[in-house]
Amino acid sequence: MTHTPPPWASSAEDVLHALDATPKGLDAAQLRKRLDTYGPNILPAAPRPGPLARLARQFNNLLILVLIAAAVITVLLGHWIDTGVIMAVVIINAVIGFVQEGKAEAALDALRDMLAPKANVIRAGQRMAVAGADLVPGDIVILEAGDKVPADLRLIEVSGMTVEEAILTGESVPVRKATAAVAADADLGDRAPMAFSGTMVAEGTGRGVVTATAEQTEIGRISTLMSNVQSLKTPLIRQMEVFAKYLTGFILVLASGILAFTLTLRDMPFAEAFMIVVGLFVAAIPEGLPAVLTVTLAIGVQSMARRNAIIRRLPIIETLGAVSTICSDKTGTLTRNEMMVASAVTAHEVVEITGQGYAPEGEVKGGDQDILAAMAQVAALCNTAALVQGDKGWRVEGDPMEGALLAFAGKLGAEFENRPDPRASIPFDARYRYMAVLHDGMVLLKGAPERILAHCDTQLGKQGNTPLDKPYWDRAAQHIANDGQRVLALAQMPLESGDLSHDAVASGLTLLGLVGLIDPPRPEAIAAVAECHSAGISVKMITGDHAGTAAAIGRQIGLRQTDQPLTGAEIDQMDDATLEAAIKRTDIFARTSPEHKLRLVEALQARGQVVAMTGDGVNDAPALKRADAGIAMGQKGSEAAREASDFVLADDNFASIAEAVKQGRTVYANLKKVITFLLPVNGGESISLIIAVLFGLMLPITPLQILWVNMVSSVALAMSLAFERPEAAIMRQPPRRANAPILSRFILWRVFLVSILFAMGIFGQFALAQMQGAGLDEARTMALNTLVAMEVFYLFSVRYRHGWSISWQGVKGTPAVLLAVAIVVVLQAGFTYLPFMQALFDTVALGPWQIAQCALAGVILLLVLEVDKHAASLWKRLGADMRAARE
Repeated sequence: MTHTPPPWASSAEDVLHALDATPKGLDAAQLRKRLDTYGPNILPAAPRPGPLARLARQFNNLLILVLIAAAVITVLLGHWIDTGVIMAVVIINAVIGFVQEGKAEAALDALRDMLAPKANVIRAGQRMAVAGADLVPGDIVILEAGDKVPADLRLIEVSGMTVEEAILTGESVPVRKATAAVAADADLGDRAPMAFSGTMVAEGTGRGVVTATAEQTEIGRISTLMSNVQSLKTPLIRQMEVFAKYLTGFILVLASGILAFTLTLRDMPFAEAFMIVVGLFVAAIPEGLPAVLTVTLAIGVQSMARRNAIIRRLPIIETLGAVSTICSDKTGTLTRNEMMVASAVTAHEVVEITGQGYAPEGEVKGGDQDILAAMAQVAALCNTAALVQGDKGWRVEGDPMEGALLAFAGKLGAEFENRPDPRASIPFDARYRYMAVLHDGMVLLKGAPERILAHCDTQLGKQGNTPLDKPYWDRAAQHIANDGQRVLALAQMPLESGDLSHDAVASGLTLLGLVGLIDPPRPEAIAAVAECHSAGISVKMITGDHAGTAAAIGRQIGLRQTDQPLTGAEIDQMDDATLEAAIKRTDIFARTSPEHKLRLVEALQARGQVVAMTGDGVNDAPALKRADAGIAMGQKGSEAAREASDFVLADDNFASIAEAVKQGRTVYANLKKVITFLLPVNGGESISLIIAVLFGLMLPITPLQILWVNMVSSVALAMSLAFERPEAAIMRQPPRRANAPILSRFILWRVFLVSILFAMGIFGQFALAQMQGAGLDEARTMALNTLVAMEVFYLFSVRYRHGWSISWQGVKGTPAVLLAVAIVVVLQAGFTYLPFMQALFDTVALGPWQIAQCALAGVILLLVLEVDKHAASLWKRLGADMRAARE
């Protein structure tokens, strides 16, 4: 069986023959048949959950399902008020989750929108405009500057055509197109005879035959790749699922034991026994936790929005705190995606040029003014681009490299806005690799150094023309190229008579110098990479650009392992185990395809890394979707990249990622504070109920009263912890392990200790009130107010794991803490003294002395916890000193 070569490896004639097409286009019968065979040139829509499915997902939580089961049974028992309160809790949590979830994934829709809506074609010998969706293989498409390529095309005719392929390849500059076949294994960026769907024609014209439409195109292949990519759960969601599973299992076992105990040993009626179990469910389950976690994440989202980071999925803000590796695209992410002349070489020296982007402003350090003026004239006149100053600065219309040459000429004082038209010109042609114009009897040329040098006899120096020193220029060109710069040679020669032609410039040229162009790194990206390294985060560059260019940019931004970039061709030769080993010792990956980027992300995740992927092109979309945190550029990024991401940088600034990591770490630290605060409250309530059941005592708090505490005072106080400021050294600590349990040993000990203290306070106050002659409702009201008072004082303790909470700063807290305390005091006063609240919750008004007793329990709790905190710190220091002494 013979293997059919790909269209870029076949001649244009062979491709036309294989597609049964001609340069005159298809006829009506062929079009109908092929449209039936291949279908419209539209990518299939991605299935997505509807509103009802999204709402149903909010109930897919073990803790919530247990509450729903309890509500169902209370209905059967006729306890309608309990049912109503429990279901209100469930519904509030579901609504918060549904609203905060945001819009669903629309990555494939974004890819579909990238297909050109219109196309100019030749059909039956006639030129016409048709809908892009109507294209079929074999159609002849006409391309002009500014057109979006409507399908994958094998070019059959080109005239000075370049195509911007950065969205597919990451190339900084437009790719020069040709019709000659290339190797079958050529990388995507090296397939010169192809024009790919979704890319943009930068200059020139061409014609091509459609070889692939819809999902068969390169963009369609990425679409299929994305549809098969499984989005990962964030570390927090995985940890909370494990936490919910174990907590639910523990509660069910405990509740079953209590139910069996009350039915057999206490001989209690089932309805009464089950209501005790419902009370235990309500006490043990932290009903407010889902809502508080959601609000805590939402506060982080708002904070990031103020720093130009738009979060699309709430949990991702916490994931950033666990990121251990950032995989960054180069073009437009670490670099400006704007070409600039960074250096110039004359016959005597290397000249450094500074500046930003396309602005014709900057410093030229050194150089002979006459030689530089001659180079500036060539840069300005041997040029078809234009620089335009707009509201957002200077931009180029045309080839970015030619725009950079205009900016270079402007820095040297040459006129580039009102350039005279040349008398004659030789457009750039891939066969000759240079461009030439005739101006005032002088031929001005620019092009590939090796081609221009072959036509030069002399070079311009301070003393005028001297014989060409070719070894010097070869070394200079290689030196510039090693710095990742694209090298152009500038030359001139007089032409007093005759026409401008290739033969006329075949010899006798005078070389003026070389210029090196580069897409420079963002200055803020250099600082951000250094900050990531100090935070223990590895930064890796994954780009479709050439290895030399990538290595040079990597060195400039401070990547650690830049000597041996790994290319896509080398990745293809590696199995998974070899790739995982290679990725550990390599920070730069060049000439990569979307499959390579996706595989690299998966290899890092296989090594236990939490991966953030940044990018702006369609070629980045699958990896963005697979990464633990996908980060897209908002200004210059493609819509597909933005929709596949978890959050978008509105300012396209890599430096914002370091700030996002800092915010993510802060959010996670605050979440742990929230959990450390909520769990002991539920633990103390549960222990109080268990003690009452085991010893045949009255319940110190009713299930409805427990729900009041859990959903009102506990939630209000816990939410204030979401506003805690980041710790000073938060970006000098290594990333936390992705599989690290959210309940550390310290948190488990604190939950155990505080639960015991809460239970002692609740039961102690309940018993003390009864000893003082209080009735059942009055004693329960005192027990409940004691619980709330202990919560308030515990809040001040949990804010500081290290250092004294009993200080002016600790008491003052933050505005959010003081506001939360004020709200809880007002609500608790209404709970205790308002008649309708008394009727609903069976509470009784308390006197000043009784309120003071409740507050005293909170003070005692704070003192005990402060002693425990500092005893633990002292013990830890003593252990460290003893280990140091032994060593």
